[in-house]
Amino acid sequence: MTPIRHRSFVPALAGLLVVASACASSGSLGQVPSEPPTTAPSVAPGPSDETPSIPPSPSASPAGSPAGFPSASPSTPPSAPAGSPSPSTPTETMIIRAYYVLGGNPGVEGLVPTLRVVPKSSGVARAAMTALLDSGRIRDAYAQISSAIPAGTKLLGISIKNGVATIDLSSEFEAGGGSSSGLYRLGQVVYTLTQFSTVRAVLFQVEGRTVTTFGSEGIVLDGPQTRKDFDELMPSIFVDRPAFGAAANNPARITGTANVFEATFRVALLDGSRKVLVDKMTMATCGTGCRGTFDVTLQYDVPKAQWGTLRVYFGSAVDGSPEDMRDYPVWLTPN
Repeated sequence: MTPIRHRSFVPALAGLLVVASACASSGSLGQVPSEPPTTAPSVAPGPSDETPSIPPSPSASPAGSPAGFPSASPSTPPSAPAGSPSPSTPTETMIIRAYYVLGGNPGVEGLVPTLRVVPKSSGVARAAMTALLDSGRIRDAYAQISSAIPAGTKLLGISIKNGVATIDLSSEFEAGGGSSSGLYRLGQVVYTLTQFSTVRAVLFQVEGRTVTTFGSEGIVLDGPQTRKDFDELMPSIFVDRPAFGAAANNPARITGTANVFEATFRVALLDGSRKVLVDKMTMATCGTGCRGTFDVTLQYDVPKAQWGTLRVYFGSAVDGSPEDMRDYPVWLTPN
């Protein structure tokens, strides 16, 4: 078998979600939706620029909305964020990102960040990996989110030195799936760990053995992996802030990366009735064959807190109609 050198590999996306399910900072904090008195209390914000992801009940989706999108004006406030501690066991917590696979129609749309609440005492990198491996509640809350990491994968060890995180995972991490699944599970780990300023790259180990060829498809890992090594997994417009299902500030600061024609695209916010509140032309630092960063602020007006939609897309060169459009649920608040 000829090894796959993943830097030049273009993954076949079809079927990844089936495989995955079989495998089982900048900006200020936004306002947190009120928590029901019978659930966990509001969590003090950690070292994140956002408030926690608020997974809604899938049954609350309005008619015509994709599964997993929350209702515009829920009759009860959103539930506690994934991983919130029980009220009976108060503990000091922080907010981290865990990156999963976002599915859509058609196919897979790349990685997506979610916010998770974790205990501070466990160490930030270890806590982030523990949250990533515990994907059940996020997957239950959002029908369009999955994990390519096989069920049963265990964290055996993690250390950080000179900007490189060395992570040791159990043999399940390497089992099953094809090249697409393998790339996505590697990308999930790399994106999750490189959110921290102390980590620029990730060196993979399985059962104590440094991995140079990963999985049955022979994905070649040339030393520590960086986010750039997984550009091929990302949608043309990747939103990193706000996270999927998180509360947005008002004004809302939207950041991420993009690789689109002439580096130009649009970012919009819609209210709970799908009315467009603001739609703004945005430019990345690079485009047309290279991935650049973007950072845009959107001022909007809503009469009350509600679930809304963050939409990114670019206009057709022929008639300006929306192309490659992606919608993400966000919690909107009055200014």
